[in-house]
Amino acid sequence: MKKVVYVPLDDRPVNLDDVIVQGKSAGIEVITPNAGDIRNRLDTQKTVSGSEVTSTSDPVYGKPGDIARFIEERADEADGFIISIDMLAYGGLIGSRYLRPEDSQAYPDFDCSTTDLLDTIRRVKQMCPHKPVYVMDTIMRLATTVHVEGLTTPAYQESRNFMRQPRKHFESFEEILEGYDLKPDGTAYGDTVHFNKTHFYNTRRHKLKTTRYVLERLTQEGYIDFLAIGVDDAYIEGVQANEIAWVEERIDSGLGGVNGKNPDRAVILPDADGLGHSLLARMAGRIYHGPAKPRYRVRYYGPHGSTVINPYEYMDVNENIRSHVDIAGGQLVASGPFEMDIIAVTDDNQAAQAVEHVEANGGCGVPSIVLDFTSGGVANEKVTTALLASPFTGRLLGYSAWNTAGNKIGLAVGMGHARYAFLTGNVPLQTLNAALNAHGTLLFKRFLKDYAYKALTIGEIRAEAAQRSPYTNVTADANMLLFVSASDYSDLSALLEERMQTHTAILAAANAFIPAASPAACNIHRIHSGAWDLVPYTSVTLPPANTGFTWGRAFEITLNPSAELGLNSESL
Repeated sequence: MKKVVYVPLDDRPVNLDDVIVQGKSAGIEVITPNAGDIRNRLDTQKTVSGSEVTSTSDPVYGKPGDIARFIEERADEADGFIISIDMLAYGGLIGSRYLRPEDSQAYPDFDCSTTDLLDTIRRVKQMCPHKPVYVMDTIMRLATTVHVEGLTTPAYQESRNFMRQPRKHFESFEEILEGYDLKPDGTAYGDTVHFNKTHFYNTRRHKLKTTRYVLERLTQEGYIDFLAIGVDDAYIEGVQANEIAWVEERIDSGLGGVNGKNPDRAVILPDADGLGHSLLARMAGRIYHGPAKPRYRVRYYGPHGSTVINPYEYMDVNENIRSHVDIAGGQLVASGPFEMDIIAVTDDNQAAQAVEHVEANGGCGVPSIVLDFTSGGVANEKVTTALLASPFTGRLLGYSAWNTAGNKIGLAVGMGHARYAFLTGNVPLQTLNAALNAHGTLLFKRFLKDYAYKALTIGEIRAEAAQRSPYTNVTADANMLLFVSASDYSDLSALLEERMQTHTAILAAANAFIPAASPAACNIHRIHSGAWDLVPYTSVTLPPANTGFTWGRAFEITLNPSAELGLNSESL
């Protein structure tokens, strides 16, 4: 089994647990740092006055020094590397947003401790020049992080609204850094109330200098084979606009890009939590097929993706899909032959037609990936019901409806691309067998989390947390470890377990995952000469103690179901 050293964006399941399972589904062992070294948590302490929380403090960040040592120590056994700059340099995504009271020095000597950490990548590439090094970085988002370093929900709301206001256009790096607070007419914006904008700008400057170092000193010089830069929680204008345009220009001028991207060297796009999936997919393609690029077609059921822009993104859905396919190592084609079909649902009234497309593909051996864009960050009831009613849904290579458009594209395309590379590679039968349950599990989990939890259960959890909290000025479910009692937190965890066990049983009995359907619900075991070998699902369960509020909040949970598929004696 191939091994990939993976340093995640943080330890939320979407960036850690799911990528590990994705690796298993593609015959790749994902080697991660010690759990304590990548542990991220919101504020862990609070002060109160009567019925109000007056402050919170003491978040938990990863340990960059330990992570750098991990990368170098495991380099010999790895076949490739996927490294998050946010984790390596800052201890994770929330650490990269830490508001800095002091500004950093001028580039390139802006922070010697940060650049030394970044140079871990240089040292590893020098040690292992023939092993692929893929890196993910982010452009800092518009908003502060709620309940980290005492920042509140009003601070999040104010900062997002404040930072999305248009800024004066600048092209030079130094002018961008100094022009964060300037309106298009060159005058300064007013003061902020709930957060310190000067500290926020200091953080932006430090983060963009880090990105410049990664681009110029590591990627251009050949120490990074591919760089994916995600714009985290974005908008069509605001403080990110000059940063995005500058990065695009650097990709063009320094890395041979066109219109801000080079599919062979670097791509910038709206996403953060889908980047791990996307780069693991690229790694799987490299391992099993070298430089070959499978072709994708996209078909919309509802408005065309070029007319749809997510509220937290700056790029339309169609271009976002194209950019994710580029990161994964594929090619989106408008016409002609293709290997994989992306079925993008943008109107829930066309769910039935989309499922007919899934079934037609499943019947004639065309691998499919489904994206549900119809209900914002959760799965739509109509779309989900239609998919679960079809036994051909169990054959999907990828599916997601989770969170932003970029997130769901990264998750689903990453799942599908990695699995396709594996299924069509020259892989021993024993390795194919070992990976089968992992893919069935990951596919089922997307329905369990994206629909059963995010669309159905989370509202109950939030309401229950609010009812149990003694504090009147906070959103209880945003940090339940602080805002409800220990016994109430235990009760909420038990409620989560009970609801997810119930939903697991319901989803496992749907046509998409039971062998009793006609035809039987199956997963793809192998693709050879264009033909599929299918294996039926036999059971899907949620083992006890496999749910939990990972960061003590309702938004993201740990959820580890287990699918079993019925390999017969010939397959074994």
